[in-house]
Amino acid sequence: MTTLQMLLMIGLYAAALVAVIYFTRATARRVVGALAGGAAAGLMALGSIKLCETLGWWKIPSASTPYFGFILYVGLAVSCSPIYLVTWRVARGFGWRGLAVFVVFVAVVGPPRDYLYAATFPKWMVFSAGFAPILADSVTYSSIVLVGHTVMRLVAGPAREDRFARGTRSP
Repeated sequence: MTTLQMLLMIGLYAAALVAVIYFTRATARRVVGALAGGAAAGLMALGSIKLCETLGWWKIPSASTPYFGFILYVGLAVSCSPIYLVTWRVARGFGWRGLAVFVVFVAVVGPPRDYLYAATFPKWMVFSAGFAPILADSVTYSSIVLVGHTVMRLVAGPAREDRFARGTRSP
C-alpha cells in the first residue's frame, strides 16, 4: 500500500466518521470516547499485525517511507472510530446481548473481507495457507471491537446514560 493510498483511505474513513457522528447523534464526549477507542484499538491492531507477521500467518508490505508505521496507525485509529459510535448505539438499544451479536458478526464477516482485499490487492496484504490466519484475523476483529468499545465506555460512560445531542422534533 502506498503512502498516497493510505492517506486517501484515512480521508475516506474520516468522512465516514463525520457521517456516523451525524447519524448517531453522538455528543462531543461520545466522539472523544470513540476516538480514544480508535487510538487504543489501533495500537492493539498494530500488535496483532506484528505478531501474525512474526508467526508467518500474513504479511502487510510496508511502503519505503520511515513514517509508514505511523500512517498505518492513524489509518487504523480513524477507520475503527466510527465502529464504536455504532456499538454505542447497539449497546444503548440492545444492551450487552446486542454488543455480543455485533462482535460475533464482525468475527464472521471480517476475515472474508480481508481475504477479498488480499485477493484484489495482493500488494496490500498476503495471507498464508491454513486455518490459523483465518482464526487470527477473526480474533483480531473481535478484539478491535471489544478493546475500542471498552475504552470508549471508560472515557464517555455507559451507553444507557447518554442523552442524544439533537432533540427530536415535535409534531
